[in-house]
Amino acid sequence: MGYRSLRECLDDLDRHGQLRTIDAPIDARLEAAAIHRRVFAAGGPALLFTNVTGCRFPMASNLFGTWERTRLMFRDALAGVERLVQLKAAPQAALRAPWRYWKAPLDALTMLPRYVRSGPILDQEVALGELPPLVSWPRDGGPFVTLPVVYTEDVRSPGLRSSNLGMYRVQLAGNQYYPASEVGLHYQIHRSIGVHHAAAIEAGKPLQVNVHVGGPPAMSVAAVMPLPEGMSELGFAGALNGRRTRMIRRPGGIAIHADSDFCICGTVDPDRLLPEGPFGDHLGYYSLEHPFPVMKVQRVYVRRDAIWPFTVVGRPPQEDTLFGRLIHELTGPLIPTVLPGVHGVHAVDAAGVHPLLLALGSERYMPFLDRPAPQELLTQACAILGQGQLSLAKFLLIANRGDDPQLDLHDETAFFAHVLRRADWTRDLHFHTHGTIDTLDYSGAGLNAGSKVVIAAAGPPRFELASAVPGDLRLPEGFANPRVAMPGILAVEGPRCPAPSFDYDELIGARAKSREQVAAPLRQFCDAFSASDAINQFRIVLVVDDSQFVSESLRNFLWAVFTRANPADDLWGIDSFVSEKHWGCRGALVIDARVKPHHAPLLEEDPATVRRVEELAAPGGPLHGLY
Repeated sequence: MGYRSLRECLDDLDRHGQLRTIDAPIDARLEAAAIHRRVFAAGGPALLFTNVTGCRFPMASNLFGTWERTRLMFRDALAGVERLVQLKAAPQAALRAPWRYWKAPLDALTMLPRYVRSGPILDQEVALGELPPLVSWPRDGGPFVTLPVVYTEDVRSPGLRSSNLGMYRVQLAGNQYYPASEVGLHYQIHRSIGVHHAAAIEAGKPLQVNVHVGGPPAMSVAAVMPLPEGMSELGFAGALNGRRTRMIRRPGGIAIHADSDFCICGTVDPDRLLPEGPFGDHLGYYSLEHPFPVMKVQRVYVRRDAIWPFTVVGRPPQEDTLFGRLIHELTGPLIPTVLPGVHGVHAVDAAGVHPLLLALGSERYMPFLDRPAPQELLTQACAILGQGQLSLAKFLLIANRGDDPQLDLHDETAFFAHVLRRADWTRDLHFHTHGTIDTLDYSGAGLNAGSKVVIAAAGPPRFELASAVPGDLRLPEGFANPRVAMPGILAVEGPRCPAPSFDYDELIGARAKSREQVAAPLRQFCDAFSASDAINQFRIVLVVDDSQFVSESLRNFLWAVFTRANPADDLWGIDSFVSEKHWGCRGALVIDARVKPHHAPLLEEDPATVRRVEELAAPGGPLHGLY
């Protein structure tokens, strides 16, 4: 059916028992986010806060909080979008099965955005300070827009065809922004808005930006969707919503989405950067203050019945996990067309998405020869790491699908076991040093700076995976509490490092000062063993702060290890060597996954807020039964 507004969507969810309205006073600072986190974790309904303290606009969250609800919202259009993606991946499919694709031309019509003279978004104007001041974590630098749909156009060829939708967080106040007239615009590398920004600077023109909030949920999905070249986000939003996206043409300005709830219109100052942040982010740590573009606000439009949607990010899984699943469902068939020989790529949500990729490829080079090491897999790994946001990965594990056609990329335990039984640490570790990583990842040498490792596995199983701690294992002084994290992987506790700081300059200084101090225990640990010792029954040894935490669940293992390790700095090995500039080890691979002085601080809730929310959730309270 397609939604004409966010309110229409919420009414639909209410009819299906997927919405809970909360009329009790709720503070947008910390309380709303704390409630959201608990309801999401419990698999609960979407939330509508009608009585936001100090704000006249209601707020809604957890719209995408369950897979059932996500599919419900797009039930009428998902099949059509899947048909269009399949035809994009294999155009000849329509010839082979025309009865399956006869609706494709009708689906394609919804992908044509259209101009309209006016729309609900122009109902009224308000001041910037009247918008809901959502603060999700105690050390956040101010209120943020967490579900923005940021619209820009290319100044060289303005119009809908050269437009971009993206979800780049927006800081509404705080830090050094002029109150009520400036906001911070945080966008990272490999984002299309950067192309528009660069073009505007080159042309000597201001970059016009419209930050939309609310409207049909398809717009939010389109803003995060990694679409193939030539496919418009506005067009995708129309297809997913089952109706053409309506845009208002403005003389002298870029278009506005007619059906949004809010729109902040302004320009990016080409000569001005200001600190943005901190912000509790999706890796489970704070991203800190860094200089980012400043947007000068000119107008704030609001529709008459406006609702402010928001999400909350933090240690995964969170609501954005469902975005990732939807992206995989819709774009998975395109992978082999973009990356020949690659059958699938899985960005592991529990590890923070960018830190860890799992991939299945094809080892087809010279099949008539018995090759001792992966070859084509390495070619495919380079292609993966050269593809858009996949290039931000730190760890890429790639396996040959021909060795086990039933291997499931999304079964992380089985995939690790498959790789660990085959990967040879003397040859199958391939490093990319001094590269780029996620802006939000502080495990590397600096902002966006880090390294990568490709672990390629092909051929029959060669190694057994230990599942019990050897009785004769003796650890060096300072290391203790060995626990099996999963078959073939042992976690041991190492000396703790000084705690991270909230000051980025202090973190970089700490990295320089403590680098040898951090490395010395790992060198001592590896030197204490030879390749024949019992510890090498494990393919990987993790040095961590809390071995019980890391070993008690797959989720803990994936998060603690891959968000805290930078391959070039933190991979060590027992009986290691360098040959022809290739690093390897004859014994166990050792990963330093401790929290280090240059890492960002972990996210922790405010105790007073937690007590308040628990009181609201007690029997007789307005949140009772929600989680």
